[in-house]
Amino acid sequence: MKKIILSIAIFFLVNTQSFSHVEHYAKYNYLEYELFRNNNSIGYHKYDFKREGENLSIFSEVSFKITKLGVDLYKYFAKSEENYEKGIFKSYISKTKQNKKNRFVNIKLDNSNNHLNIEGSSYTGEANKEFIVGTWWNHEIVKAKAQISGISGRIIHQTVTFVGKETIKIGDKSYKTLRFNFKSSDESLPESKKLNTDIWYEEDTYLWVKAAFEKTGYWEYRLKKVNKF
Repeated sequence: MKKIILSIAIFFLVNTQSFSHVEHYAKYNYLEYELFRNNNSIGYHKYDFKREGENLSIFSEVSFKITKLGVDLYKYFAKSEENYEKGIFKSYISKTKQNKKNRFVNIKLDNSNNHLNIEGSSYTGEANKEFIVGTWWNHEIVKAKAQISGISGRIIHQTVTFVGKETIKIGDKSYKTLRFNFKSSDESLPESKKLNTDIWYEEDTYLWVKAAFEKTGYWEYRLKKVNKF
């Protein structure tokens, strides 16, 4: 128990300086996750980390499809770009195609008013600058009061619970992880809008290793490939 408490204390201590999480990814230039639904591989999620001086840009691509009897029932494709300057969040932009439906979001930090400006397919307006884009690679999301949908800009107020320390195996590799559960704070939301996701971060590096949730099936993101400098 003491080790668990110490691990969590260290996790939050390391993150007390705003946006310091970016530095934990200084040695990575590529992450790839395999997507599963009901234990069947259906697609991928890739991150490319590009650096220019003190600027960092993260380019993301997600693609998957659900098929039955050789017929595509659902297709999803999204691309995004997330930008930081000297470790501070500056902007995020994404475009998503869900079957024939298009979604988007543009988020920018407004330094003059100290907030985020959001223009999205589900929400347009301002948000607290402490809210964070719901990209799971960023472990800062663990201490955020709300996350912003990286698909539509919807603001999701959340309750985060530390589930425990777990050793999980992906392929032939084992990871010592910290597991967290993310739930919507607003219980009045319809089930289709509620957040209920488990995320595993490697204990020593805070690398995002796995995510899982249930929504018309059991979904998992599993770390597949890591490239370092």
